[in-house]
Amino acid sequence: MLVLRVLRRQSLHGYAIAQRIRQLSSDVLQVEEGSLYPALQRMLLKGWVEAEWGTSETGRRVRFYKLTAPGRRQLDERVAQHDALMSAIRVVLRTA
Repeated sequence: MLVLRVLRRQSLHGYAIAQRIRQLSSDVLQVEEGSLYPALQRMLLKGWVEAEWGTSETGRRVRFYKLTAPGRRQLDERVAQHDALMSAIRVVLRTA
């Protein structure tokens, strides 16, 4: 869900995705390469993202990932599920 959300604004390469999540979470969330790249590959296979080769800021050849329309729908569904889950947890914490 976080990867899809970060890609909603702009295309990014893998390292930039991980850095953006870390930055937005004030260094609380850190996405490791060992989980990020397999996740991106699964998203490619599901059609949630597209990839295109390009050059990074440092001149390296990298794949830039872009959110697709099915990826936007998936993101919306995941956010709705997350919101429902968090709402249920808040109710339990307040009333239990």
